[in-house]
Amino acid sequence: MPPSAAEPPPFDLLPTDAGYDRWAEIYDAEINPLVALEERELPSLLGEAAGLDVADVGCGTGRHALRLAAAGARVTGLDFSEGMLARARVKPGAQAVRFVRHDLAAPLPLPDAAFDRVLCCLVLDHIRDLSGLFGELRRVCRPDGFVLASMMHPAMMLRGIQARFHDPRNGRDVRPASVPNRISDYVLAALRAGLRIVHMSEHAVDADLTARAPRAEKYFGWPMLLMMKLVP
Repeated sequence: MPPSAAEPPPFDLLPTDAGYDRWAEIYDAEINPLVALEERELPSLLGEAAGLDVADVGCGTGRHALRLAAAGARVTGLDFSEGMLARARVKPGAQAVRFVRHDLAAPLPLPDAAFDRVLCCLVLDHIRDLSGLFGELRRVCRPDGFVLASMMHPAMMLRGIQARFHDPRNGRDVRPASVPNRISDYVLAALRAGLRIVHMSEHAVDADLTARAPRAEKYFGWPMLLMMKLVP
């Protein structure tokens, strides 16, 4: 078939920051199964943050940053999408958070050993240089602190699933660029960065999640979320 007659791709594949800029318009209005699952599992691993310095690397629209600031943490939130940050900055309590637009593929604009808790949530499946980012997460974490990372489970890639959304303006599916990292890629990158894994868990779609996020029902029983707790 001549190229001129080829069918257009069934989705829009965009650079990660541009994809999330578009997603920002509807991000908080969606019931995202992966986000719902992560928000169920993360608090027990994170613990209390009152009085602590927290870096939220890949903060998006501020879902963790704002909650932690309201609980008494001193929070710095970074994201590569100005659209997502614009949404975060107008939410109640945003004045208590320092929001910074930054390309997460570059060294973080944060001082060494400045944070008690370093979060990197649902970001790493967009990162090609995992060792570089894990190295930066370790650098900014205090020796007695920890890094908490979550990511879409690589098993989802086997089902053809990556971060994506339906754009109601034009009816198109949009996919911010993702990287098909494997579990071993995450583990080895963390170890090479000098981090020690103290917790690692895989979380599958269950009845509780499908009740809250019906979109997840077709993935029932499949691992959707991978979580890691790491110390310097």
